[in-house]
Parts: sequence; C-alpha cells; structure tokens
Amino acid sequence: MTVDLRSGAHLPKLRPGSQPPPPDWLPRQRRGTTPQMIGRYPDHDVFDAIDTWDEATKKVVLARLEPPGPLRFFSAAEEPALRAFCDTALAQETEPRIPVAETVDAKLADGRLDGYQYAGMPDDRDAWRLVLRGLDHTARQAYRCSFAECDTRRRENIVREFAHGRLVGGPWDELNVPRAWSVVMRAVLSAFYSHPWAWNEIGFGGPAYPRGFLRLGGPGYEGPGVREPFEKPGAVNVDPVREG
Repeated sequence: MTVDLRSGAHLPKLRPGSQPPPPDWLPRQRRGTTPQMIGRYPDHDVFDAIDTWDEATKKVVLARLEPPGPLRFFSAAEEPALRAFCDTALAQETEPRIPVAETVDAKLADGRLDGYQYAGMPDDRDAWRLVLRGLDHTARQAYRCSFAECDTRRRENIVREFAHGRLVGGPWDELNVPRAWSVVMRAVLSAFYSHPWAWNEIGFGGPAYPRGFLRLGGPGYEGPGVREPFEKPGAVNVDPVREG
C-alpha cells in the first residue's frame, strides 16, 4: 500500500470518518522488533545501546522480554474480551504483539494500583471486570455475539462509543463510563509503552541512565544536532501534529 504522506491522507482527522488507515503503509522493521514488525524507525533497535546501561537497568528492561505467564487476575471467561479489547484499542492486529493483556493482569493480580481512585468509581480491579462485562453486553445487544467474537469493524465501533462515553445499559449503568475509559486506557497504554518493542516503534532511545543526553537545545531548537548520537532518523519526515 502506497500513501502520499505529503497529502496528509494518512492522518485520521483528514480521512472519512476520522479513521486511520491500516498501519501497513509504514515500512517493515529492518532492525530489532516492533509490534507487527512495522514502524516509522525501521533501522532503530533500542538494544543497540544496551552496553551503555548499568546492570540494574539491563535486568529491568530484559525482564520485559520474558515470555508472559498465564493470567492470574482475570478468569478464563473474561480473557477473550480482555485480549480483544487490548488488541482493538492498540491496533495490534498481527504478531508480534506486545503482551499488554498479561501486563495489565499482572498489575491487578499483584495489587500494583496507581495510588488514587476517581470519586464515584469502584476499585480499578472491579472497574476492569465491569468494563469487560459491559463490552460483551454491548456486543450482544448490537450484534448478537460476544465482544471477542465480533469482527474488527464491530469491535472498533464499540470501542469508539466507549471512548466517547456513550455506552449504556447493563454493567455500564454501574460505571461513570468516561472515567472507566480513562482507567482502562491508562493501564493499557502504560503496559504498551513500557515495552522495548514500543520504544523501537516510536524511535525512543531507551533509558538515559547512566548515559545521559547531549542535545540540550531549548524549545524551538532546530538543526542537525537535534538528534542524540544513538537516535535514528525516521523513514518519513512528516510531523503529524503540525500536518493534522
């Protein structure tokens, strides 16, 4: 699939229905691993910098590559909706996938919550269970199947309504729906972007300790030295914020 990046047609705000195109317009990853092996920085591998990390940093980062274990918090009945939601919200459609469902599950199983709770909302663990029940409730009401059984378009429709706080009925009536979206997406995004494969996807150079940074130009700084020596240029030179 060829996309003219200069036209802005790849940007969600300029597409019909504000929908992004399939991510296969991005180049294939040539170094390292990214989700689905595509990304804007195909020659970037965060592990090229591993020799600059101390032993404690290496241990923490490498542990995130370990094969995930079985779910401990969510039940077998909840697992399909959990995985379908994580994949849909993050557009992880093919392997390799970052194991977001397992990371969220481990956090909840270990009680590693965020230290605060929205007023009027249940404990985050209870909120997650209600959300998964709500997704199945909405899917059955709209499409006569579970959320995990829905095709991609239908799951995206449900997630879009969830993001806009417009889901009602059944378990949703026990939740502040916009707050519930914030709770689950905070966990999902934290799990995704804590993984080295996501760092490769966004061109992130990884832990800066004890290496540090060299390029300390202030806001608006331009020039060839704006990138750190360990950073790679993107395959395209389009700023989605300015162009969008």
